[in-house]
Amino acid sequence: MDFYQTIDKSGSAEFKDRGSKFIAYAYPVDNADQFKKHLQALKKEHAKAVHHCFAYRLGLNGDNFRSSDDGEPSGTAGKPILGQIDSKQLTNTAVIVVRYFGGTLLGVPGLINAYKTSTALVLQTVPIIQKQVEIMYSLQFDYTLMNTVMQLIRQYNCTVLEHEQQLFSLMRIGIPKNRAEELIFRLKEMNGLEYKAI
Repeated sequence: MDFYQTIDKSGSAEFKDRGSKFIAYAYPVDNADQFKKHLQALKKEHAKAVHHCFAYRLGLNGDNFRSSDDGEPSGTAGKPILGQIDSKQLTNTAVIVVRYFGGTLLGVPGLINAYKTSTALVLQTVPIIQKQVEIMYSLQFDYTLMNTVMQLIRQYNCTVLEHEQQLFSLMRIGIPKNRAEELIFRLKEMNGLEYKAI
């Protein structure tokens, strides 16, 4: 797998059923800590809401995921939310649905439909993008090689994650998986440059 799908920015959408209001929020997230910050912020913002149900999927192999019904009947909220994330083959994506109870019980099918629909709506509001799978490397090199290194980084479409300029330049970069072998071969040929996978 050289590419994966994720969302580009946050979004929100609202769905109503028999007086209950479901507000869905979608977020691009790289880790569980980022997700927790969004959840805490929404719990503060919507302190009067009865439920804050969610699901997220992280990582490239798809085995890092979590969902929560947050007090709704088991399987009526978290699973339908995750199902919508998966139907679009997204990763590094979180959806939180805030529910304000409207006085009428919706029953299990009604709840599943409400959480599924509100998640589908919010995922229509955010751009879905393809990102390259990258392998992380650290580079250390003499500053005289800076132009050559930067040229290679542009040529191979790498992402610069960190850059420290001292007597030596230190860099953390993401190399597109499908170009890694080629670029590493080029780096090997350079005198005064050390590299390692991180």
